[in-house]
Amino acid sequence: MERRLTAILAADVVGYSRLMGADEVGTLAHLKRLRAEVIEPKVTELHGRIVGSAGDSLLVEFASAVYAVQCAVEAQEGLAAHNASLPEDRRMTFRMGVNLGDVIAQDDTIYGDGVNIAARLEKLAEPGGVCVASNVYEQVKGKLDYAYANLGSHQVHNIVEPVCAYLVSRAKTDSVFSARDTLTLPEKPSIAVLPFDNMSGDPEQGYFADGIVEEIITALSRTRWLFVIARNSSFTYKGRAVDIKQVGRELGVRYVLEGSVRKAATRVRITGQLIDATTGAHLWADRFDGGLEDVFDLQEEVTRSVVGAIAPKLEQAEIERAKRKPTEHLDAYDYYLRGIASLHQLTRESTANALQLFYKAIELDPEFASAYGMAAWCAVMRKANGWMTDLKQETAETKRLALKAVDLGRDDAIALSRAGNALAFVVGDNNSGAAFIDRALALNPNLASAWLFSGWVRADLGDTETSLRHLATAMRMSPVDPLMFDMQNAVAVSHLFAGRFEEASTWAERSLREKPDYLGSLRYAAASYAHAGRTEDAQKVVSRMLALDPGQRVSNLADVMPTSRPADMALLAEGLRKAGLPE
Repeated sequence: MERRLTAILAADVVGYSRLMGADEVGTLAHLKRLRAEVIEPKVTELHGRIVGSAGDSLLVEFASAVYAVQCAVEAQEGLAAHNASLPEDRRMTFRMGVNLGDVIAQDDTIYGDGVNIAARLEKLAEPGGVCVASNVYEQVKGKLDYAYANLGSHQVHNIVEPVCAYLVSRAKTDSVFSARDTLTLPEKPSIAVLPFDNMSGDPEQGYFADGIVEEIITALSRTRWLFVIARNSSFTYKGRAVDIKQVGRELGVRYVLEGSVRKAATRVRITGQLIDATTGAHLWADRFDGGLEDVFDLQEEVTRSVVGAIAPKLEQAEIERAKRKPTEHLDAYDYYLRGIASLHQLTRESTANALQLFYKAIELDPEFASAYGMAAWCAVMRKANGWMTDLKQETAETKRLALKAVDLGRDDAIALSRAGNALAFVVGDNNSGAAFIDRALALNPNLASAWLFSGWVRADLGDTETSLRHLATAMRMSPVDPLMFDMQNAVAVSHLFAGRFEEASTWAERSLREKPDYLGSLRYAAASYAHAGRTEDAQKVVSRMLALDPGQRVSNLADVMPTSRPADMALLAEGLRKAGLPE
């Protein structure tokens, strides 16, 4: 028995059982030919020694980590060239892993954790790929013209300590694009979704991963304020270790979404991260878990969750970028972004400022449908908070802006949903508002704010169960939304109109924890408490309402509330009377 430090290469055929099941004799002959013509000559050339060859696997030792990695990469290139002329169902693809470790040599083979880790690294590699341990990376970096992608640490089977792994690929000698071909960033925020890495060891999951990416690209493309790189361009990076900044330059995008898929037994985990390609900064990351028995449902859920999460992040990042832009160089889109940032402050002054910024955007671009929609939506905030000074004039202007938004933005979900909400809440045309919001959701079912507005309009139309479903979708898609208080308030309203006063009170309390001085939430909270028999709580809320706006009265509810059904308005008025609001 002898111990020595050695570099170990483990290789294994992908989908060997499937190949054997289809053609046992042909598969064995094919494997023998590949070993004789491609793998063994390369092992000999780079001073390696085959120490194990059970079935479809291969174990090779080298005295040098450099030779081991070089052998793996060049053997994979030789195998890829051999496969290129074969039909896809007859191709034989290998995974390879390389580790540097202390081994026990006995009976012309090697044993020990060093060998086991090499085998586990092989499982982490993509079909046709090479994965190496961090100790190998430290030995070969700078000595081979290869690129390395850090996969992080992995807890592998029967190994106590986590293993840090790197994917290896042949470094590009020249970029496909020269410096003069570097693309200018579009005026709109731009994003590329790269193919997700299949980390599961199951080639079938590669198709699932590709399907998710295609769904995400399609969903993002429905967001008109985004510039989204087409699938065919994004997929040119499939199977390559990439530099995100270089991807940004080559595709001319500011943001890149990348991710991975990993299968374990009957479960699958998808991770994603959003990166600013101009700086390399990570803006967002999350993971999603589900069962393989519902792969299509899971794919839809991941798509909705990813798009619902990154769209606000992109908007937030763009707002921050616009804030840093010199004021004298603003254009229409930057005025629009600044208007959104100001609107999110949710004060009387910031809402008035946002409206002026949207008007400036419209002045520079009279066809800017989303700017019209956001300008109309400013009136929703002004009416809900009692900030309107000339109700008749502001209602007429809101109607003009909303109708202009839906006329210009027939395929713009933001314009349609904001304008629809304004028509319903401010103008009182709930049916038209609902129709425009429905059109927005048909165009972009991943727009959380549209689900919120739909929830409000459905509650005001008396369809409380549909309202609650749509509001649940909005909250699931955007769990840290600045408008969460409004989502919770809308849930309270739906329960109130359905006669579930305790549930209404609970949701009203949640809304007030998020936004204690929002008059819209205070009104519904007071009515919910009163109908639930919590008179003292209801009276405290009314006192806060009157402190914020002494002009609040039961008689002027119609000026600030969108409720279209007389029975719902009567229920609300009765509750506020019980709570002590003056007539």
